[in-house]
Amino acid sequence: MFGAMFGGFAGGSFSAQYRVYPVSFLDKLEAENGDKIFLPPSALDRLASLHIEYPMLFKVENRRNSRSTHCGVLEFIADEGMMYMPYWMMQNLLLEEGDIVTISSATLRKGTYVKLQPHTKDFLDISNPKAVLETTLRGYSCLTKGDCICLHYNNKRYYIDIIEAKPEDAISVIETDCNVDFAPPLDYVEPSRDEYAASAAAAAAAATPPAEDARSTSGEEAAPAPEEPKFLAFVGSGRRLDGKPAAGGDPVPVKFGAFGPRLPVPAPEPGTPGKGTAAPGARPSQKAGKVVFGSGNRLLDKQLAAQGKGPVPAPEAKPPAPKPEDAKLADEANKFHAFSGRPRSLRD
Repeated sequence: MFGAMFGGFAGGSFSAQYRVYPVSFLDKLEAENGDKIFLPPSALDRLASLHIEYPMLFKVENRRNSRSTHCGVLEFIADEGMMYMPYWMMQNLLLEEGDIVTISSATLRKGTYVKLQPHTKDFLDISNPKAVLETTLRGYSCLTKGDCICLHYNNKRYYIDIIEAKPEDAISVIETDCNVDFAPPLDYVEPSRDEYAASAAAAAAAATPPAEDARSTSGEEAAPAPEEPKFLAFVGSGRRLDGKPAAGGDPVPVKFGAFGPRLPVPAPEPGTPGKGTAAPGARPSQKAGKVVFGSGNRLLDKQLAAQGKGPVPAPEAKPPAPKPEDAKLADEANKFHAFSGRPRSLRD
């Protein structure tokens, strides 16, 4: 009964029916990262007698819902009358545990082009999706248009639809160079023109400086500029040592410049010599406000005295002539006298 129901031959090709269960029933969770199924040992004997080409590829059909896909085989360790497949394949075929599927041998051409479409935009966050996809497809033997494969990466699951395949709707990806193209994710929404214009205007407004006050543009008087900060030096009250009240003026504000506070220069009082004028009684070569050390010039003093601009210099005093007695004594003092020192003894 079960031999007629679950196995048979048709025109030299393998075809059989099995009850399907997920690979988790065999504790083969690593098989979820591919498209390979587990068949019973009797299927291997039948395939060997038919001289099926390698690699072995199969077409799996759910005739109740008219859905089909393609897959490869990993091991022949399933119980008789049963087969195990990844759970994502069961979802594609709308199968439940214990449903009956029809499996038949298939020959597929090597793929040259495939177009994929991720379900979510999270797939775009992967730094190198091409390398991740190449690593994932190593566990796959074929791809079928309309399938949804599951990609496991970084503890997350990414579902990807196969929306196009060439040269046929079902292709083999074993030892082949296949061009891969990506379509926008299903949840991707392209911004409209209004949203794009609004974002561009906001970016331009953030880049430009703020506009002037509306009152100044309308002709009204503009607000006064903020006053430059000033520094008030010595604003405390003064004290005298004798206890009497000290008389002081108001503090003088000092403006801050680029190199610190700028002290105000007091204006010269009337009658006082300014910059570049000489004080009364000063020499012509001496500038006002400066003290020149070692600048005595007798000839200049005489000229000033003759012009009446300075005090009359005192006459030079001549030294007195030396006396003959003093000269004789000086000559005797300058002569050499031997042993003229004071005697000393060891007792002293």
